[in-house]
Amino acid sequence: MSFFKNIFSGSENQDNTTSKMDWNNLTDLGQLDDIISLSNEKPVAIFKHSTRCSVSRMALKQFENEFDFSDKVTAYFLDLITYRDVSNEIMNRFGVQHQSPQLILIKDGKAIYSATHSDIDASVLKTKV
Repeated sequence: MSFFKNIFSGSENQDNTTSKMDWNNLTDLGQLDDIISLSNEKPVAIFKHSTRCSVSRMALKQFENEFDFSDKVTAYFLDLITYRDVSNEIMNRFGVQHQSPQLILIKDGKAIYSATHSDIDASVLKTKV
């Protein structure tokens, strides 16, 4: 029963203590300028997560379990339900069609890679940096 509770419970019940991630929360449109600037020195990954979707929650947990190269990539987390305007602006600025869940890699101010749903794989991302 706890397996189903973990999968289908709301984000407020998520146990984030097992995450290896050191997420930067993406909550403001102005941060996108910072991301573009930062990506000229170090690639930036944006994980767009829907807190209402069990598939998104599973993709997030899988990514967090696999991601082990924070020295090479700065990771941002976007709760796209709460910050839909930021999600829409990511689509406009980087030309990446909105999906959820979605992982976007920004390098030199441009989106060079994106993956959605079951295609989100930290080991693939690692080959892009």
